[in-house]
Amino acid sequence: MAAAATASAVKRLIPLFDRVLIKRAEAVTKTKGGIVLPEKAQAKVLQGTVMAIGPGSRNDKGEYVPLSIKVGDVVLLPEYGGTKVELEDNKEYQLFRESDILAKLEV
Repeated sequence: MAAAATASAVKRLIPLFDRVLIKRAEAVTKTKGGIVLPEKAQAKVLQGTVMAIGPGSRNDKGEYVPLSIKVGDVVLLPEYGGTKVELEDNKEYQLFRESDILAKLEV
């Protein structure tokens, strides 16, 4: 049921132009040996999953140029940037412009 609520909240948010809604991957909180890492020692996660995309930017003729990524893609994000968005499912997402996304990762 929680997955349905998350999907519903994300479906209601439609990014504009070339913006992309990203859910960052979870930080590693435990080592393989079971040691719990303090928050300051955790590395910042630079990967995320595309949850929603806008229609694309407009060219000189006013036509939409579609984005090169799609929903479900795993992407590499910059260390800083993006706009934090908290939806009604109490999960944190970030909005990035497509040009700010560094790479698409093949999974």
